[in-house]
Amino acid sequence: MAQKEGYRARAVYKLSEIDEQDRLIRAGMTVIDLGSAPGSWSQYVRNRLTELGKVNPKVESGKPDGVIIAIDILPMEDIADVSFIQGDFREDEGLAALKALLPKEAEGKVDLVLSDMAPNLSGVGVADAARMAFLAEIALDFATGHLKPDGALLIKCFNGSGYSQIVESFKKVFKIVNSRKPKASRARSSEIFLLGKNLKPAK
Repeated sequence: MAQKEGYRARAVYKLSEIDEQDRLIRAGMTVIDLGSAPGSWSQYVRNRLTELGKVNPKVESGKPDGVIIAIDILPMEDIADVSFIQGDFREDEGLAALKALLPKEAEGKVDLVLSDMAPNLSGVGVADAARMAFLAEIALDFATGHLKPDGALLIKCFNGSGYSQIVESFKKVFKIVNSRKPKASRARSSEIFLLGKNLKPAK
């Protein structure tokens, strides 16, 4: 189905289900896709923002009503209207390249951060949980520094060892925290998505 509809991976249907449930993607948004390759989430965001742009006379026909920036240490084939950076958002060079693409009027703040990042799993539960927790932590760190007060972060997790600690970390940062298990995610998989919305004021 993903191939038929022109998407690069079936992961797109997980995002589309969550978007339909939580109305994540709205007109005029700036969206960051962390660990974006092969690009199906960026494709989905681009298609949704283009659909929303049809009702805005200020948006050129066929263009998205919003800004999409994707970053990954792996290469990714170009997607129309998506700015891609091959780099590491944890390093100064990658972060500087990303910041240079952010709309100036929003003072470098974004509406939505997405992360479908997952570690290479070893099958050793404790080690895999630690790797997943690390990816969750860096996504949360990034979002804390770059989201608008009413922004949102959606990340992939695994429901098992270390998951409750990730949820607690989210609750320290966001007013609203929800877990999502889309139908497109295999039932036997421990994969689960964590959504944080509305930043708590910094103490």
